[in-house]
Amino acid sequence: MKILHTSDWHLGHRLHEQSQHEEQTLFLSWLIKCINEQEIDVLLISGDIFDTSAPSSQSLTLYYNFLVDLRNSHCQDVIITGGNHDAPGTLNAPKDLLKALAINVLGKSEEDIKDEIIKINCKGEKLMVAAVPYLRDQDIRKAIAGESFDQVGDRYKAALIKHYNDVAECCHREKEDNELVIAMGHLFAIGGSTSDSEQTIYVGNAGDIGADDFHPIFDYIALGHLHRSQVVKNHIRYSGSPCILSFSEANHQKQLICIDAQNGSIDSISTIDIPRFRDIKQLTGDLHHCIKQLNAIDKENHNLLPWVEVVLDNEDNSGIGYSQINEAAEQLRLKVLKVSLKNDTRQADLLNESFDGENIKNISPMDVFKLRCDEQNFEINDHPDIEDAFHEVLQIARDN
Repeated sequence: MKILHTSDWHLGHRLHEQSQHEEQTLFLSWLIKCINEQEIDVLLISGDIFDTSAPSSQSLTLYYNFLVDLRNSHCQDVIITGGNHDAPGTLNAPKDLLKALAINVLGKSEEDIKDEIIKINCKGEKLMVAAVPYLRDQDIRKAIAGESFDQVGDRYKAALIKHYNDVAECCHREKEDNELVIAMGHLFAIGGSTSDSEQTIYVGNAGDIGADDFHPIFDYIALGHLHRSQVVKNHIRYSGSPCILSFSEANHQKQLICIDAQNGSIDSISTIDIPRFRDIKQLTGDLHHCIKQLNAIDKENHNLLPWVEVVLDNEDNSGIGYSQINEAAEQLRLKVLKVSLKNDTRQADLLNESFDGENIKNISPMDVFKLRCDEQNFEINDHPDIEDAFHEVLQIARDN
């Protein structure tokens, strides 16, 4: 039996206001071919199918067309769990219909934890999956009046670990001989490495779970949320996002994870490289060097128009070369989405000076908050509790 682990598709994502629909469409078409070529039997998608809780009709069409195409592929069973970007109601709406097609969807945690356990029989092999979606604070932790901020975080983490232990105990009771047991999750596991594109999951230290906190019954743990493909422990892995979601990922090789198993045990865990459907590049150097690199990109062959970030490292503060870079790019087959300075202090000054509609696209809510702290002479780095509190408020706003 061959199992494929993927996550964090973020359908509908825009990189600096540029739609990524083209490369996401190409990825899903390639994924069907990959499933057939690799003879994948089971597909696991560990959260963040969509980029927003209210996906566009274009994103929904892309998702449902893929599921329809999947029914004619080698893959016979699919399990989809919700992430922190997904609205549980959106994922769960067609749940009963999709189940008839052997597509199991869990948009949010279930009242009866047994409902998060899915059993699959394939080629005489037995598989049990603890399909745990992103666990929201209100779904697993009862609020207590007068709790401090630290207590909220500690109680959430305890509730998170308890949920996984409860589902593990349920798996233990249900486990048959020679049955493989896999858990899915959408969270931050300590030891994982982030990029600039993850939306921080925060309620104090919410989502921070150690590798040793997972029950040993799980033969493999298929995680989502972090966008770099990486290993926490050999059997605990993030598949990462299939498409580049920020310029900080420009040099990352995107991957799928393939688990080959038989007789209730894993024979091998391997990775499958995902083609880069659109070149996304980050250039660094002085003005002359960056313009030279832009011209070199123009001479290359590309299926889709390349997107570029230029990070200028020259020390001349009389000008940052923004207009020169964009003037040069106008004549080339590429699009410069961002021009910034390597010098962070000068970058902050630039943001303060030019808070116009174009520059604000490149600023995160945390950037704005830190600039405001600077204006008030408040040293945010000395007060991590305040930074945590801001993340919590931001998370509540996004969830709503």
